[in-house]
Amino acid sequence: MTGHTNMMPDCKDSSYWLDGVPLPPTLPGTPLKFVDVAIIGSGYTGMHAAIETARAGRSTMVLDAEDPGWGCSTRNGGQISTSIKPSLEKLSAKYGPERARAIRKEGETALEWIEEFVTAEGIDCDFRRNGRYHAAHTPQHYDEIARDAERLRKQEGIEAHPVPRAEQRGELGSDVYHGGVVFVRHASINPAKYHRGLLSLAMAAGVHVVGNCAVTALRREAGGFVLVTAKGEVRARDVIVATNGYTTGLTPWMQRRVIPIGSYVIATEPLPKDVMDELFPTDRIASDTCKVVYYYRASPDRQRVLFGGRVSANETDTTVSGPKLFADMCRIFPQLEPYKVTHSWMGRVAYTFDELAHTGVHDGVHYAMGYCGSGVSMAGYLGRRLGQKVLGLAEGKTAFDGLNNPTRPFYTGNPWFLPAVVAWYRRTDRKQRERAEVVQ
Repeated sequence: MTGHTNMMPDCKDSSYWLDGVPLPPTLPGTPLKFVDVAIIGSGYTGMHAAIETARAGRSTMVLDAEDPGWGCSTRNGGQISTSIKPSLEKLSAKYGPERARAIRKEGETALEWIEEFVTAEGIDCDFRRNGRYHAAHTPQHYDEIARDAERLRKQEGIEAHPVPRAEQRGELGSDVYHGGVVFVRHASINPAKYHRGLLSLAMAAGVHVVGNCAVTALRREAGGFVLVTAKGEVRARDVIVATNGYTTGLTPWMQRRVIPIGSYVIATEPLPKDVMDELFPTDRIASDTCKVVYYYRASPDRQRVLFGGRVSANETDTTVSGPKLFADMCRIFPQLEPYKVTHSWMGRVAYTFDELAHTGVHDGVHYAMGYCGSGVSMAGYLGRRLGQKVLGLAEGKTAFDGLNNPTRPFYTGNPWFLPAVVAWYRRTDRKQRERAEVVQ
């Protein structure tokens, strides 16, 4: 990857998180002919569902078109929030206050649950409760999120406090923002180590995991389902689809309900300690209030900055996104201009039309997807609940069950409208920043 002075000549197009992660265990090359539970997709959702059903004694198989964990489970920013984007007010207007509170609470529950799970299972994945700094890109946005923080604290018990611009350097080594809010309980993780831990747990529980085995057809028959794969047919009593941003025409009803969006990330070369201490003095993960959001953090060893976001209206190549992300990063952190980029990669997240994750059963097939870019805890949490549902357990119930899962007329899974929307949002963000700079 070449073509830009700040991109290393040997810049990798693979996820930084995969560096130094032990090789996965040897996997079986062919699928089983008959299983109780067949799971399509080997990310967090699929692996957690598999662990749940296999530990309960159900013969369980996970199939993936690529290597296990190839998708966003090993490509994300490793940031863990409460996952629910719509506010309590917005959800209350739609579903009533009781259901709204239950939906919002699921985000808090998922955040607590992932720490409990990682700790109980002894997964070495650099999990930390280091908190998030959510930065305001205009003074008006600061006023708004500061008010929201107070409301969240009073109404939902969420630990959050505003940081005015004059005190911002104590949280983030940047002067482009106008203050921010610290979410004390938000956390970070090494996503690839986490996934590798899930894979090991699943295999120890007897899950049959087959990579590079695309499912090309799925049909219902008496007593279960037939899955046609590149390596032969499989019969299963229950099927779980856990494909999120990689959902295809295999399940057209589900494909119509998720919007795949590329998210792009870079990693810098190792930085001097004093630079890192200036940029991330409290080791928070960070995001901002832009419509086209940026998210960034120090690597767990505090050697590198990992910086992610959406850099263009259309999907692009990581050789193109890398230099653009570097320019955006240096606008926020001019201190990073002398350093180079060693990794530039991307993954696909899945948004939904109502900005909520969805889980349920369609034509007998269980599913959970649509984490809207905040799925590190929610994907696994809903995966576990899916497994419990397949087992017929009452604890599988969630506040998302039975929600209308919306789509749009003529939408088939190709987000033709996305470039125009992203371009509009990027232009809006830029104009808001420029107006804020003039006012200063």
